[in-house]
Amino acid sequence: MARRRGSAAAAAASPAVVGAVSVLALVYYSTVFVFLDPQRQGLKSRYCDKCCMYKPSRTHHCKVCKRCVLKMDHHCVWINNCVGYANYKSFIICVLNATIGSLYSFVVFLFDLFQTEHEYDVPYVKVIHVLVGVLLFFLSLTIGSLLCWHIYLLCHNMTTIEYREATRAKWLAQKSGQKYRHRFDLGTRKNIQMIMGPNILCWLCPTATGHLKDGTEFQITNN
Repeated sequence: MARRRGSAAAAAASPAVVGAVSVLALVYYSTVFVFLDPQRQGLKSRYCDKCCMYKPSRTHHCKVCKRCVLKMDHHCVWINNCVGYANYKSFIICVLNATIGSLYSFVVFLFDLFQTEHEYDVPYVKVIHVLVGVLLFFLSLTIGSLLCWHIYLLCHNMTTIEYREATRAKWLAQKSGQKYRHRFDLGTRKNIQMIMGPNILCWLCPTATGHLKDGTEFQITNN
């Protein structure tokens, strides 16, 4: 029995066995940490102390909703919900429709103001008419600015939170003489398709979200 144990130990310590184990270890390390790791986009999960769970990249905890939101952009008080990966397309369509509606109302107001002769029998009616026009102007300006802002974020594949983080990163890059580019920026066309979908005919359809995945992994640029 002792001879068998000694023979087994000697065989395990032989150069051939050590060499075979070393080769297997090298293959395992190269496969897992060299070849597969870049496919994970180099992004690591972070731990959320409030939810007591790991959250994927681009995920943030919302203090209002009290939960982690995938690719969180911001918490919108007007819809009483967070704008994130699952509903960002619907949010953009909603803002677009609101912008078109407010601009249309403002244009109708202008045509009515300059082409129609109004006779105000009651003074406060004229005041209300003017206030409505002012309200439509600022409403169109505000919602239109919000639309332009999110179109910019859409074209650069960024969220409002990531834009704030990128501001400092861009400043540090310029300070060191380097050029900064957002790591998720894959080009304007691909950025838009990732959110709105590959079919341009379905861009304005809020229910056309078959292109969306689980929202835990995102492709990054090679630059």
